[in-house]
Amino acid sequence: MPPSTSPQQRASAALKSLFVADALAMPVHWYYNPMDIYRQFRGGIQQLEDAPAYHPSSIMSLHSTNHGGRHGRGHKQAAREIVGEVILKGKRQHWGKANTHYHHGMKAGENTLNAHCARALIRTLSDNGGHYDQQAFLTAYIALMTAEPAQHPDTYAESYHRGFFANLEAGNPPDRCGAVTHDTASIGGLVTIAPIVFAERLGGTPLDRVQEICASHLALTHPDAYLAKVCRDYVGLLDELLFREDSDDAQTIISAWSKRSISLQLSEIMPKILNDNDVVGRLFSSACYITDSWPSVLYLAYKYCHKLEAGLLANTNLGGDNVHRGAVLGVLLGLVEGQTVERFYEQLLDMEKIDYEITALIS
Repeated sequence: MPPSTSPQQRASAALKSLFVADALAMPVHWYYNPMDIYRQFRGGIQQLEDAPAYHPSSIMSLHSTNHGGRHGRGHKQAAREIVGEVILKGKRQHWGKANTHYHHGMKAGENTLNAHCARALIRTLSDNGGHYDQQAFLTAYIALMTAEPAQHPDTYAESYHRGFFANLEAGNPPDRCGAVTHDTASIGGLVTIAPIVFAERLGGTPLDRVQEICASHLALTHPDAYLAKVCRDYVGLLDELLFREDSDDAQTIISAWSKRSISLQLSEIMPKILNDNDVVGRLFSSACYITDSWPSVLYLAYKYCHKLEAGLLANTNLGGDNVHRGAVLGVLLGLVEGQTVERFYEQLLDMEKIDYEITALIS
C-alpha cells in the first residue's frame, strides 16, 4: 500500500474493481462444475470474454417469468408477464430454452444487471450531494428495469427483481415490493451497498447511521434478517479498510471481521487448505446463498489480500455465483490495494461512463 493512498483513492479503486470483477466473471456465471469453465476456455478465464452461446449448467428455463423463484403454483398471475412485458423487454424469447446462457449475447467487457443497478444508485447519490435518498433510488431502479429500449445488456434478472416487479404490478407501493423467495438471502443483495458506504462515510455520516441506511436500502429488495446482519458486518469491514492507517495490516482486519461475523478463524484454517475448490464448492457452496457466499468472500479476501488480479481470476474460475461474489470481493480487494486492475478496467465497454460516475461520487 503506497503511503499516499487516501480513503478517496481506496473507495474509487474499490468501485472500479466491482465492475471489473462483474465483467470478468460474466461469461462463466453460474457454472457449477469448474471443469466446464476450463473446457470452454483453455486455461480458464484469464481475460474479459464474450458470454458463450452454450451454458452447460443453466437452469434459466426453470425460472418463472411471472414472479420470483421457479415455475410453480401458489402465485397469482399478473396482468402482464413480468419478463418481456414489464422488465427485460425484448428478451423473453431467450427464457424457457435449455442451456441458454444467463447473459445471452453479452460481449467482453459488458456488465451484468446488478452492476447496472449499482451504477443507477451511484448516480442518485451524486445527484443528492453524496447522500442516500430512498425515493430517488426506487425511481431510478424502476426506470432502469422498465426502460424501452433497454438501458442494460442483460438477458436474466435474479429472483428478487422478478418478485419486486410482480409485487409492483399487483399494486404495492415501491417501498413495499421486496419479495421473499428461497434465495432472498443472497450475495447479490450486497452489490449495491458499497457506494452508499463510501459516499456517506466520506461525507461524514456516522457509521451506525450508515449501517441503518444500508439495512433499509437492502430491505427494499432483499427483506431477510440474516442478510441484514451480514450487511451490517460488511459495512463495518468496508469502513475499517477504508479508514485504516497505512501501518494497519489489512489481512488482520479481514481475519478479525471473519471471526466476529461468522466465527470463522481464517488464520487457523488456512494451513489446512490445499486449494480454493476445497473451500468454495466443497466446504461452502459456490451458490448465491449468503450462508455460503459470505464466508467464501471472506476466505478469498484473506487469501488474496494484496493480490487483486489473482483474487478476481480465482473467484471467476471457481464458478457458481462468481459475478455477485466477485463484485463484493472486488470492493474489498480494491480497498486493500488502492488501485484496480487497469488492463481489465480499461476494457470495460462503459469504462468512460463508469469512470465519470465514480469520480463524481467520490469527489
